[in-house]
Amino acid sequence: MRHPELLVPASSLEVLKIAVRYGADAVYVGGEAFGLRAKAKNFTLEEMKQGVEFAHQHGVRVYVTANIIAHNEDLEGVREYFNDLKDVAPDALIIADPGVFEIAKEILPEMELHISTQANNTNYATFKFWHTMGAKRVVSARELSLREIGEIRDNIPAGLEIETFIHGAMCISYSGRCLLSSFMAGRDANRGACTHPCRWKYSLVEEKRPGEYMPVFENERGTYIFNSKDLCMIEYIPELLEAGIDSFKVEGRMKTALYVATVARVYRTAIDDYKKNPEIYREKLPVYRDELTKCTYRQYTTGFFFGKPDKDTQIYDNNTYVRNYTYLGYVLEIGEDGLYRMEQKNKFSVGDTLEIMKPDGRNLQAAVLSIRDEKGNPMDSAPHPRQIIYVGLDADAEVYDVFRIPEEAPVQA
Repeated sequence: MRHPELLVPASSLEVLKIAVRYGADAVYVGGEAFGLRAKAKNFTLEEMKQGVEFAHQHGVRVYVTANIIAHNEDLEGVREYFNDLKDVAPDALIIADPGVFEIAKEILPEMELHISTQANNTNYATFKFWHTMGAKRVVSARELSLREIGEIRDNIPAGLEIETFIHGAMCISYSGRCLLSSFMAGRDANRGACTHPCRWKYSLVEEKRPGEYMPVFENERGTYIFNSKDLCMIEYIPELLEAGIDSFKVEGRMKTALYVATVARVYRTAIDDYKKNPEIYREKLPVYRDELTKCTYRQYTTGFFFGKPDKDTQIYDNNTYVRNYTYLGYVLEIGEDGLYRMEQKNKFSVGDTLEIMKPDGRNLQAAVLSIRDEKGNPMDSAPHPRQIIYVGLDADAEVYDVFRIPEEAPVQA
């Protein structure tokens, strides 16, 4: 049984630091070009360099995504970008396009190369092909079952690593190879600009009745016919390990620090508990499941892991997230006066009771005793996102501890 790497996404330098603190073995990030999350904040080269240095100080690896399906006009830019990455020194590149792969081998001959799920890696012959080309790791397609992944492991070299998505948003198309965004919005999903039209609501129009919009129903549950639930495999850590997966990958390079902290901490704890004692893992499953409802999500499914999904894998009546907790921010530093400096993300007020998320798994209740602005002026509440504030609490927090507050009732985010 292999010891799995927990691979966590980071949309920004601040989220990378949270991922590192909350249990990631490795993080994957995107630069300002050539990745598949053009709408994410992403990293400048300088931020990426800082992120790599921070991660390496904590024994965590960093992988950079360059997984677009490139057109002719992209190739010179890819070459320049890979030259720039020499100074950044990440641990690996994640690539989908064979041409981009060849450029990476030329420009960065010592770099570890991983093959993205975007390359549609569905069989062991494909895995072996990429191994002969020099790839260290291949990311399995989301359409594979655990049985198929196990068969791949049995038929590939022991040194070739398998990386598999185990948590996060699913794509209605074949490993992301979708044309809806290009056709409907002029934004190419395969070059990082997906507008997620799979989340939109659709109606049917008959050509001789223009303007008459007929709803599309699926078992009378609504019209969001492309909208998938989110993947969650927290209950199946043993099966993932038995399949021979080397890296457990979490989706979410457009998600908040609260999402990253929550998911990373839960899977870190679950993996460690199972390796220590499977009985501990089984006893704590309700705790893991409960924690994973404390960040935004779209209900959960096991995707294709146990065969073809049934109709319940889709959400037909809405396109929104469930949100039980609101992200407030995290501790940037602690002042000599004991106040916690933070960049506020959502509104909270003096007198509120918030929750402090600790990387070690503890959740502490804390009353907000005071809020001050940067000039030291007292405030009754913090209503303005991204404002730097200083917060007094009746519980102890540390740098990088995340603050969240429960909703009175679950809401659609």
